[in-house]
Amino acid sequence: MDAGCPRLPDTVLFEIFLYLDHADVLSVGLVCQQWRAVARDEFLWKELFYRYYRVSRDVPRHPGAVSWYDEFQRLYDTIPCVEVQALKEHNDQVLHLSFSHSGCLFASCSKDCTVKIWSNELDISLQHSSNMRPYNWSYTQFSQFNSDDSLLLVSGVFVGPHNSSSGEIAVISMENFTLLSRVRNKPYDVFGCWLNETNLISGNLHRIGRITSCSVLWLNNAFQGIESENVNVVKRLFKIQNLNASTIRTVMVADCSRYDSPDLLLDYEEQLAASSTCPVFDLGSDSEEEEAKPKLPPEPAVQELPDAGGVPAEHGLQQLFDDIMEGRVGPAMTETQLETKVAELFVRNRTKPPEPNLLPTDSNSKTKYLIFTTGCLTYSPHQIGIKRILPHQMTTAGPVLGEERRSDEFFDSLDHVIDIHGHIIGMGLSPDHRYLYVNSRAWPRDCVISDPMQPPPIAEEIDLHVFDLKTMKEVKRALRAHRAYTPNEECFFIFLDVSRDFVASGAEDRHGYIWDRHYNICLAKLQHDNVVNSVAFSPVEQELLLTASDDTTIKVWRSPRAVRIRQARRPRPRKLLFSWLMNQKS
Repeated sequence: MDAGCPRLPDTVLFEIFLYLDHADVLSVGLVCQQWRAVARDEFLWKELFYRYYRVSRDVPRHPGAVSWYDEFQRLYDTIPCVEVQALKEHNDQVLHLSFSHSGCLFASCSKDCTVKIWSNELDISLQHSSNMRPYNWSYTQFSQFNSDDSLLLVSGVFVGPHNSSSGEIAVISMENFTLLSRVRNKPYDVFGCWLNETNLISGNLHRIGRITSCSVLWLNNAFQGIESENVNVVKRLFKIQNLNASTIRTVMVADCSRYDSPDLLLDYEEQLAASSTCPVFDLGSDSEEEEAKPKLPPEPAVQELPDAGGVPAEHGLQQLFDDIMEGRVGPAMTETQLETKVAELFVRNRTKPPEPNLLPTDSNSKTKYLIFTTGCLTYSPHQIGIKRILPHQMTTAGPVLGEERRSDEFFDSLDHVIDIHGHIIGMGLSPDHRYLYVNSRAWPRDCVISDPMQPPPIAEEIDLHVFDLKTMKEVKRALRAHRAYTPNEECFFIFLDVSRDFVASGAEDRHGYIWDRHYNICLAKLQHDNVVNSVAFSPVEQELLLTASDDTTIKVWRSPRAVRIRQARRPRPRKLLFSWLMNQKS
């Protein structure tokens, strides 16, 4: 084939041969001779695209594409599916990967209790390794660079007295890799995250009853050891009641400022006309007809408590106790049901109302959302909670316990709740923070939870849902391909990542997966020898992807196009040998 001809899969070449009915199927050269004419035939490439990638014909072409030929080329030539390097410096399961915003560095966390910082050059190399065992850590589980890449947040599991486990966050300077501060984090799967360049969010958990608790989210200054003598270094952000053994976990921050100028609009109608409305898909609906009905934008949703007809909480509690003592409560309530009922009545008049107008109206808004997993029925995370962070809350200045509260504002309410109807095992934001991608394993349809300590069984198939944070709606059908096998009580987090055009996720089936965000199709499976825990796209080069696995390796994947470009830059031995021979003759 000519050097100017793109390298296509054999199945695609076969389709082209079928189209060129006057061509000699045995002669690949004939295709190349007529390549210019074929490449201009939009009808051909449109047909090949829909047939080869099995895309529904009502899906329009990518809004950034110039032609169907370019789209075909993009999807076979720019997917990071070629393994170019395997990093084996970890000696235990690798749990998480994160890139710096510049793309020059990335960090990896592992069960070997180290966080390693790597240099992303022509060939990736290890730059630094920090062992956290001297600080009584069991392992490192998550990391995140701050916005200017000067600091690295590292989250891990901390071993306390009597072998009790909790979480801890460490802040490491990227200038000299020194440890700047450590912050307790409970439970450990809150992970923690940056709010801005110098402040990070951690969690704490206070038990109120057997299945009732209170999660407190704290804002912490990264330079606690340096500044604590002069200024406040911590401040309470939110205090939220948890029912039925649920807790707040997996916190992340979304910046609303780019919602009106996203990298990619996922709603096909919105791509054509910004004023169009999009269908909403209810995860718990019973029919496709119901799912297809457009719905009005939802009001800011909160976890609503049962209506007591305007009766004050104190009177409601007294009435409940009187009913129990006199046998008027039927059927008989279990201990857990009674605790939940009392907690609901107690919190009714002690919760600060949600912020009005959750959805941002100003494109230049400095508002940020705190996003986390939570629940209300059982301990397994099955809801996504969203709480607005206002500008005055983004600093540790002021009282440690936050602004003064009245007695009827003891707890904070959530501004919005998304019910997933399944066990959430992963979340990730698009680069513009407009879309939230959620990995979940579904519960059986119409299941009833009678005991919060016995959640429903979960599906092996993982659903990857997509939510528009500007409208708080689900905007696409769930992506599928990847699988997980562990039961509820052993279920662990599988990290996903989103680039401008692609979304990737790990899985328990020994593969990483890549989907196209616009066409909603799976494009590649990336092989490992064990569970793939985490994936990470380079923020400046989406044709570079990393995958981390229980097989202790980090694999580096590049697109076919990137591999060709990198190979072209390397010296070719044959040419060097030829030059040497010519010099010898002369």
